[in-house]
Amino acid sequence: MLPSLPRPSQRNLAVRVTADALRQIRGGHPWIFDGSITSTSHDGAPGDLAVVFDDRRNFAAIGLWDPASPIRVRILSTRQEPIGGDFWAAGLAAADRRRPRLLGDVATTGLRRIHGENDQMPGLVADQYGDTLVLKLYSAVWFAHLTALIEQLQSVWNPERIVVRLARNLSDQTPPGLHDGQILTGSALTGPVTFQENGLRMQADPVAGQKTGYFLDQRANRSLVQAMALDARVLDVFCCHGGFSVHAAAGGARSVHATDLSPHATAAAAEHLRVNTPNTPFDTTTGDAFEVMDQLAHQREQFDLVVVDPPSFAPRAAAVPGALRAYSRLTELAVKLVVPGGVLVQASCSSRVSADAFRTTVLDSATRSGHQLTIINETGHDEDHPVGFPEGAYLKAVFATVTR
Repeated sequence: MLPSLPRPSQRNLAVRVTADALRQIRGGHPWIFDGSITSTSHDGAPGDLAVVFDDRRNFAAIGLWDPASPIRVRILSTRQEPIGGDFWAAGLAAADRRRPRLLGDVATTGLRRIHGENDQMPGLVADQYGDTLVLKLYSAVWFAHLTALIEQLQSVWNPERIVVRLARNLSDQTPPGLHDGQILTGSALTGPVTFQENGLRMQADPVAGQKTGYFLDQRANRSLVQAMALDARVLDVFCCHGGFSVHAAAGGARSVHATDLSPHATAAAAEHLRVNTPNTPFDTTTGDAFEVMDQLAHQREQFDLVVVDPPSFAPRAAAVPGALRAYSRLTELAVKLVVPGGVLVQASCSSRVSADAFRTTVLDSATRSGHQLTIINETGHDEDHPVGFPEGAYLKAVFATVTR
């Protein structure tokens, strides 16, 4: 049952911004930062509608007011249109039109239905796992619109249940009666939910798992790994739920070794292998990835295919140099574990690290280690993670053969 939530004020804010901010808005950027605002008509609460005008009092955009965030206005539209049920319904339909292949794929029932700013719903993500829809809120602006949005989600998509997940930064802004992992509509859950990914049976924990319960963004890359895994010895570093491990095994891998710092992750990977490919030799190591890889190198272990998919190392701009050093060290460790002619797959999900910087770091680090990388593929986001503005392009992966 939905708790009683705040409603947006009937009085819109009038907002004036700098000339540069206007250029950004007209270029399609979905954020207005606090330093770009020159005046407002009055104080507003989170989720109030902010109407942006140019210096001639002409309408420029409408968005959601976020007084506690450096991103002060999250743009919804650059057209003059009412924001309400019909607007949310149209947004859901537009999001569906961006995902025609996946929505028609019966072998994949876990996908991202709303990708935040890239689907014109800034600060909100919606992931579907089978008949369960999980909303992840990253901004307090959505509390005032949650009731209206859920009405449209039920009407347009009709999920069995809707679960809400809250970003940590919202802990002191959450309305009474709402909490992380709450089932807002539908029946209770007694455990993980099962869904299909590329025809493989996977599980997500929408209530207590990381993010929305699973990481869907690497689906296409996992499929590529599956296609090159035949008869390969595979190492899956930062295995998380074991998505790459399972796909490699399904592709005919001779053996799979998965490692992660979390014992829950290695246990999940083992269970996913047991369910999908019980005959594939599989083992796990729980520990720090850098230490595990170094130990494997000292043991002279080598693999035909090594996948390195770490978490984000750069949550803020100041962390980018450290992130690049971490990627460099991972490359240096990984290339020692790849047989000559084998393949390294290394990924980054740090939006602040550009694809060029990541590629250069990986290539240069391999060279310093006495190895040569030949890139055979570079990938980004799958269809359900569209990119609508520069900061939305966070995922990048390099597939490369390794020689000495």
